[in-house]
Amino acid sequence: MSKKDNRVFSNNLNLLKLCFKASPKYTVLSIVEAIRNEVVVFLEFTFGLNYVLECAEYGRPFKDAAIFLVGLLAFVMVGLWFNAYLYQKLEMKAKPKIKQALKEMLYMKAKEIDLECYDNPEFYNDYVLAVSEAENQVDRLFGMLSSLFTGLTSIVLSGAFFIGNDPISFGFIFVAFVASLIVGKAVNSLNFKIRNEKNPHERKLNYVNRVFYLNDYAKEIRLNTEVSAELLKDFDKVNDDILAIDKKNAKKRFWLQYLQSYICNHFIIYVVYMIYLVYSAAVLHRISYSNVAVMLTTANRMKNRMRQFSDVYPKMQEISLYVDKIHKFLAIEPQIVSEGNRPIPEHPTELELRNVSFAYNEKDGYILKNVSMKINPYSKIAIVGYNGAGKTTLIKLIMRLYDPNEGEILLNGINIKEYDVAEYRRKIGTVFQDFKIFAATVKENVLLDFEDAGEDKKVLEAIEKSGFADRLHSLENGLKTNLTKEFEDDGVNLSGGEGQKLAVARVFYKDANMIILDEPSSALDPIAEYHLNHSMLTAAENKSVIFISHRLSTTRIADKIYM
Repeated sequence: MSKKDNRVFSNNLNLLKLCFKASPKYTVLSIVEAIRNEVVVFLEFTFGLNYVLECAEYGRPFKDAAIFLVGLLAFVMVGLWFNAYLYQKLEMKAKPKIKQALKEMLYMKAKEIDLECYDNPEFYNDYVLAVSEAENQVDRLFGMLSSLFTGLTSIVLSGAFFIGNDPISFGFIFVAFVASLIVGKAVNSLNFKIRNEKNPHERKLNYVNRVFYLNDYAKEIRLNTEVSAELLKDFDKVNDDILAIDKKNAKKRFWLQYLQSYICNHFIIYVVYMIYLVYSAAVLHRISYSNVAVMLTTANRMKNRMRQFSDVYPKMQEISLYVDKIHKFLAIEPQIVSEGNRPIPEHPTELELRNVSFAYNEKDGYILKNVSMKINPYSKIAIVGYNGAGKTTLIKLIMRLYDPNEGEILLNGINIKEYDVAEYRRKIGTVFQDFKIFAATVKENVLLDFEDAGEDKKVLEAIEKSGFADRLHSLENGLKTNLTKEFEDDGVNLSGGEGQKLAVARVFYKDANMIILDEPSSALDPIAEYHLNHSMLTAAENKSVIFISHRLSTTRIADKIYM
């Protein structure tokens, strides 16, 4: 067995293990059902039909046939109950549980990987494909298992029947199976190649789709008709690109599917094998006419089962190819890790940048070059500069969302790499310029956690300091008010300034040594800005604060301004 084959089996086995761990009962019973169902089909249409016809052909007592049929009916009824239990009850709970377990693995990995990954389009392609296809692979795996065990059961039972009556018959079906297996492998490889080629284009289609239905873009679309026209042009172009991919592969896919469906299956079974059976019964007299009828029925059914079975390995390959994407994503190791386990100082301490240089990539060059600065404990620092000068990048380095290419950042004289990453970040409260309001309650948006994770009193204090209290009092459900109308009809959409105040409340709530505010008052009116600055100075008197701002009213409250 080649390394490639080993990987195919290993990937499918790993996915099966995950399914078994999440729901062992459903995983086992779905295999049992595939076997049971094929046993019933064999008893009804092969062994049973052959037995009843022989009873009639050789004059056996009717009682023998009746007893057999009654026993068969009882077995079928029990099987129907089992089938209903499995698919109408157990599956409804088991599959969502399995898919949840797989999705949670992906989400947990997405949470821990470096921010740098999101700057890479190739990462996005793999990540989107992994997440979008994760649930489909669970369905495909159980479909593949059903085909596998149905096919194996059919081969064992029907194969034994053919070998017992006419061994040559099994040879015809085996030839059709091998031919279909070889061609099916090529079909699935081509389908995966097409899907990979389409994936970047489909992402563009999804982007256009989001722009047209998300509230974020609604005003721009309506006020600037040229935007929608250009987007529709892009939409048409991307669809043309996808069509071109299908056209490019259409001829090859047609001939492969024609070979698999008609030559490997229909021609061998319906034409060649049928001629053989008629010749064996009418000329050679090697099989009875009752055998001919049953063997024709069984061969037709077994041909379909063998076709299913011939698709098992190609399906395993297809599943494996997607599981590889999932594994590739799950295998990403964060590069920004703790290189030590020093305890974080309880109180604000000196933060120093020494000759820090950083570039997102070599092509674009350095965003920051040889930056050195000291932030004394409890000081209020403002950082100003032109757009694109690297202000936000600088605070991302301070928060260790990125590591500098050159130089080092020290906290209390110790390189920040020596501290635990999560604990270090936990001691920094931040409001970004592109803050997000989540589809959750007001309280949850302040906590960034579930409602029962924090006290109302502390949340209300944070809201009072941020200036959101007046708006909160106007909300009928107070802290329990649902924000955004994403999921709730009675949800509230906040204005830009209101949302910014709520985002600032997160910083006041958090027990942080350092507060970083990226344009904290950009969406506020002058009076609200004045109150925010006053509150900030009062609330953060025992903390270090870094402002990024273009407004003199904000920067003038700073102890020091860095340009």
